[in-house]
Amino acid sequence: MHLIEKALQERILIIDGAMGTMIQRHKLQEADYRGERFKDWHTDVKGNNDLLSITQPDIIIGIHKQYLEAGADIIETNTFSSTVIAQADYDMQSVAYEMNVASAQCARKAADEYTAKDPAKPRFVAGAIGPLNKTLSLSPDVNNPGYRAVTFDEVAVAYTEQIKGLIEGGVDILLIETIFDTLNAKAAIYAAKKFFRENKLAELPIMISGTITDASGRTLSGQTLEAFYISVSHANPLSVGLNCALGAKEMRSHVEELAQIAGCYTSAYPNAGLPNAFGEYDGQPHETAHIIEEWAANGWLNIVGGCCGTTPDHIKHIADEVKKFKPRALPVLETALVD
Repeated sequence: MHLIEKALQERILIIDGAMGTMIQRHKLQEADYRGERFKDWHTDVKGNNDLLSITQPDIIIGIHKQYLEAGADIIETNTFSSTVIAQADYDMQSVAYEMNVASAQCARKAADEYTAKDPAKPRFVAGAIGPLNKTLSLSPDVNNPGYRAVTFDEVAVAYTEQIKGLIEGGVDILLIETIFDTLNAKAAIYAAKKFFRENKLAELPIMISGTITDASGRTLSGQTLEAFYISVSHANPLSVGLNCALGAKEMRSHVEELAQIAGCYTSAYPNAGLPNAFGEYDGQPHETAHIIEEWAANGWLNIVGGCCGTTPDHIKHIADEVKKFKPRALPVLETALVD
């Protein structure tokens, strides 16, 4: 049994909050993103947050430590866009692999420091695998619905490189997250399983987290929550959950449904409410935590935290509210009768 499975049986685990929100607080400029190494890079790189794990590692480690101090059991690597496909926006495909290694090392350093302080509460590093800026199920051209900007094999190769870098950097878990197109996620699952098999490595636990995009209760590629769960369950994931797009209030019914249908552990990390007219998040820590407290009281949760707009303050409030509740028990699944 993996150490995290033991922890999940004992308590509701806390995953961290937003990385981008915390980076914004540093008000970094172009020169900060470039650092010395990329000072002559031929494109603008401001906004390429994943690059900061290489050029400003102390800032990234500092953010991880703030979340660990707030009570996070699981911290995510700063690798949401660390694939050759996503990094093409900055012409930094050649740096993508190194971003994964460096980001995993930053998170590993912070997590190990806090585990050493309190060995009874081990901290885990989840390698964040984002959804890409190109999608396999949808056409970017409204006049040509059959067109695809990328192929399944290209996506799988990109994810394989990312997974290799994350594992080299020392992650405990792979987290395929913010899934709006399930086919992209399937390419990531395929890449992970193939990588473990071909390299004769013990499989790391895989967490999967989808995104319900609006009040329709569907992902962007059209699946209901149950359809999404069924279509990724072949990965034998550690957990399946939801993150992003919705605040805690809007996510509630979906968290309840998932708790009833999932044969594995469940996770939820909502945004700090819905964005306001300026694209900012107004959901206060106590408000988010109050809503999530009810989820825990109802026995719907195994892993919980925050996404866009959430801060260490949100995570501390959430951790304080859910610690008095038992984690959701795994259901006893019926096995088919064989004559």
